[in-house]
Amino acid sequence: MNDANDNIILEMTSISKGFPGVQALNDVSFSCRRGHVHALVGENGAGKSTLMKIMTGAYQPDAGQIVFKGVPRMISHPSEAQELGISIIYQEFNLVPYMSVAENIFVGREPRTALGLVDWRAMRTQATALLSELNVTVDVNAWVRELPVAQQQMVEIAKALSLDADIIIMDEPTAALAETEVQVLFDIVERLKKQGRCIVFISHRLKEVFQIADDITVMRDGEVTAFRLAAETDIREVTNLMVGRELDQHFPPKTVAVHDEEVLTVRNLNKQNILRDVNLTLRKGEIVGIAGLEGHGQRELVRVIFGADGKDSGEVLVEGVKREITSPREAISAGIAFVSDDRKTEGIILDLSVLENVALPSLPSRASAGFINQSAERQTVSKIVEELNVKTPSLEQLTVFLSGGNQQKVVLAKWLVTQPKIIIFAEPTRGIDVGAKEEIYRLMRDFADHGTAILMVSSELSEILGMSDRVLVMHDGQVVAEFTGEEATESAIMHAAVGAPV
Repeated sequence: MNDANDNIILEMTSISKGFPGVQALNDVSFSCRRGHVHALVGENGAGKSTLMKIMTGAYQPDAGQIVFKGVPRMISHPSEAQELGISIIYQEFNLVPYMSVAENIFVGREPRTALGLVDWRAMRTQATALLSELNVTVDVNAWVRELPVAQQQMVEIAKALSLDADIIIMDEPTAALAETEVQVLFDIVERLKKQGRCIVFISHRLKEVFQIADDITVMRDGEVTAFRLAAETDIREVTNLMVGRELDQHFPPKTVAVHDEEVLTVRNLNKQNILRDVNLTLRKGEIVGIAGLEGHGQRELVRVIFGADGKDSGEVLVEGVKREITSPREAISAGIAFVSDDRKTEGIILDLSVLENVALPSLPSRASAGFINQSAERQTVSKIVEELNVKTPSLEQLTVFLSGGNQQKVVLAKWLVTQPKIIIFAEPTRGIDVGAKEEIYRLMRDFADHGTAILMVSSELSEILGMSDRVLVMHDGQVVAEFTGEEATESAIMHAAVGAPV
């Protein structure tokens, strides 16, 4: 039998990396073995991204060594990593939307004819062969922007195969996938394992980690806290290793008091081919969860309520008063806030500071004769950033450098400054680690306990069940069921979500 070391493709030893004011990595070791899925887990800010950026040549370590196929290497650029056979698929795909599938797979490496021209036929043939290897049927001539997220991910994997990558890093690969799509991805990962490739699997969804991983490395505060074989540990131990404490109660206690005051009423809301006669109510201090399978109108419903998308017909009432909400500005004026599921595009401006992001929606309230009262602005922002426990060196810190959990708190902070009556959460903890999730849940419940009404869309059933005072289930653009208290069970929700009679 071969020694386990014979199967090591890449080994990182005693890697350290610092940035001004932050020690991102301290003496970290990590290895990739052939035919293994190695899960890298930890809270946001634990150092996972920095370690992967060093592996792929985007960053250079301050100390430590990288050995690739038995040879010490200093990977100085991402192109060098690709040439070695190291590929990364980011959560936000690195695809060109207005180029075809085939062009995206071979971008910058297009096959050429003897005259130096792009050999389009060869490119399409090779792209088709790569996708066939994944057992995926995608039109290689289609523009990437026309593909659903799951197929875009397959294009990214095909691109990695075209590079003949020995190591494929997948960063939160299931974050935007439906359950059936996740299984397709896992089937592909199994095939890649059998080909002898190493998959580095970065995810906050520990249930999925234990479905697919062979090895698990846990990071916390820039250090490796543990390495475990997946078969010899469990979710509870890994969670505790990630956060450094026991998480005995994942969700805060639900509100006991029932409020009668309706804050939001939606009547007969329609949007062509998406929403059909949707009716719902939301009461003061209540958290209502909207569940359903991906693509059945949940996301579109809350965007229409907030005015981000238009409606064909129907009414929205806030505190009993009909409001014609045709834009987010009108929604904010009506007392509605929206925490988008795409915080990096719609929730915050990454290149602005914490101060600028939090202050943005409420600028008019501090303006006089066209000038902003900067002292009042700083005082307001500072107070709410402290209340939400946003971990930032200063209010001037660029938001791009905060962890995912703290970026989500910045999104919350900017809306709280507007003193909303209603907060809509779309996937409130997507891409957030388990410790930060606990904080977001506590904040949501605190808001509700102080009278704020919360409407929450989530694809995580545990989140729906753990946080909701009432659950609405959507199927085919309609609200098909409502559950309260003990009626709300996983089986009951899924039964309604697939369109079975309730």
